[in-house]
Amino acid sequence: MELTNRAADLRRARTPYVMATVVRVQRPTSAKPGDRALILGDGTLEGFVGGTCAESTVRLQGLRVLETRRSVLLRIRPGEGSGEESDGLIVVDNPCLSGGSLDIFLEAVIPALLIHVYGDSPIARALTLVGRAAGYDVVAAEAFAAGATMPADLAAVIVASHGRDGEEALAAAVRAEVPYVALVASRKRGDAVLAEAGVAREQVHSPAGLDIGAKTPADVAISILAELILVRAASASNMDNTSQKAAVTVMEVGVAIDPICQMEVAMTADAITAERDGQIYYFCGPGCKRAFLS
Repeated sequence: MELTNRAADLRRARTPYVMATVVRVQRPTSAKPGDRALILGDGTLEGFVGGTCAESTVRLQGLRVLETRRSVLLRIRPGEGSGEESDGLIVVDNPCLSGGSLDIFLEAVIPALLIHVYGDSPIARALTLVGRAAGYDVVAAEAFAAGATMPADLAAVIVASHGRDGEEALAAAVRAEVPYVALVASRKRGDAVLAEAGVAREQVHSPAGLDIGAKTPADVAISILAELILVRAASASNMDNTSQKAAVTVMEVGVAIDPICQMEVAMTADAITAERDGQIYYFCGPGCKRAFLS
């Protein structure tokens, strides 16, 4: 229950994490099916999915899952080798295991795309309704307060206020380099609003949405979300880092090789280490550290 509550808190805070769940074991092993742990972007692991050697592998692979946002099945088995990967399955050979094996499902839990919609117009309400139905985290935002900051993972700001207090939101979104900023207005009206906001036309999509012949507020909402999808897809294909601000933040964790078992080890703050002749060595578990020191 404690881990379940912790996961709920992370979702409310829009914090990405990986849920690691043991789904199959071959004894001897200290873990059992149903054991779970959370892996955060800084390498923190909370919960239990096996001994320290298995935990080290789960932490490293969990961080990789956070980077790719692709859930995988991790199989940890005894023996030596480089492991293998295919069709959502990652196999890691761990010579430290005393027999047995573990199958652990690593599920990437990523916050939904965050969209702020400014205005109380029919189109603004349609955007909120359609966007949430599509699985996005759509916030019907109030008039933007001067000096306020926008969330770091904000993916889109759409102003559909029909000329009522939209300038501050547009200017703030451009300053924050929000990947998609749009204004619902005619081209003539849009030019006036953008001039008032002090932002260039090329920085804002206006008129907002793709030209699909939309007539109703719902149609317009669909056209705007379609344009957002198109912009994000183009940004991803161009590998534009600025446009990927809504991506998951994962600490850049180095990878060391355990000098005893040759396993990959994430170089996190709580990793098992030893110093010898001014050099730091990393270990998958206390057994390898003891062997090294002896």
